[in-house]
This record gives sequence, C-alpha cells and structure tokens, in this order.
Amino acid sequence: MNNSVEAVFIGGSAGSLNVILEILPALSENIDFPIVIIFHRKFSPNSKLSQILSSKTLLKVVDLEEKMKLEKYTIYVAPADYHVLIEADKSFSLDFSEKMNYSRPSIDVTFQSASEVFSNKLLGILLSGSNNDGALGVKYISEKGGQVWIQNPDSTNFKYMPQQAIKLLKQPILVNPQSIADKLNALNKY
Repeated sequence: MNNSVEAVFIGGSAGSLNVILEILPALSENIDFPIVIIFHRKFSPNSKLSQILSSKTLLKVVDLEEKMKLEKYTIYVAPADYHVLIEADKSFSLDFSEKMNYSRPSIDVTFQSASEVFSNKLLGILLSGSNNDGALGVKYISEKGGQVWIQNPDSTNFKYMPQQAIKLLKQPILVNPQSIADKLNALNKY
C-alpha cells in the first residue's frame, strides 16, 4: 500500500450508496486525507444525503461548494447536477457544462481533474453502477501513477460500471465492500 495518498475520490452510481453506508461506520476518525464522493443522483432541493452520511461516521461530512478547499478528516459530497473540478490550489470548482455519459456530475470528469492535481498521490475508487462513467477516469488516474480500486463486480448490484473499468486497466485491484474501510484506514500516515 502506498502511504503517500493525499486524497481519495470515490465514484458510484446505481447500487453504490449501500456500499458507502457500509464503509463509513468503519472509517477511522483520524483519516488524514480528504474523501470526495461523486454519486450519480438527481437534483432535489431537499436532499438529505449529507445528513444521512454524517449519521454513519465520526468524520465531518459536508456538501462541497465552489472554491471550498480540500481538508483532511473531511468527507465531501458532490452536488447533483454539477461537474466537480479540482483547481491547482486544491479547491473545488463547479461546472454546469453538458452531461458526460448521461451524467452530471461525471465521475470521469472529476477523476481526471483530480489526477491532474494529485497525480501519484491520488486514490480513485469506483463502485457499482449501470453505465461506463468512471472507467476512463480510473484509467487516467492509473496512467498518472495514482492508485485505483474497483469494486469487485461479483459484490455489486450493478456490474456494468466496474466491468468497463476493469477492461481498461492492466492490473485492476478488486475490492469487496467489507474490506474498503480497512484498506483506507491502513493508508493513514500516523
């Protein structure tokens, strides 16, 4: 395991919320890197997603906003209907351009942007989903020297997204939901 991870970006679509809800309670409150979650979801002015996630972890959970800077010990949730980009100063930028892979936010867009900033210090995790968004993003992370974990398709409700990513990677690291939190906790630098 590479102990120089500076940020973790998790992307998922159909079937991935349950995985996140399984991971969060087992995460150490001393995680010394930010975690950014990119879900495919519809816009709702009354979304309680951050509150639901916050109730499952001791870490701080926030809805990410324009110009907000990434901080350790924090989980950021991407807003619906915006692409999330990472600026050179490690702040967020929100973009309302066209959908990619029928999705906004697009996992590909965010993973590619994050890998430009964090390069080999980035970990990208791709979970369950029913389209191929995220596949090119994890390939890009891998090409930039970052780590990539793909949810084992046999452990998903929707295999298509991880299957498409596996096809693009030379040596994919497959993870099961039960082991993701332990693996993330092991990345801590203390």
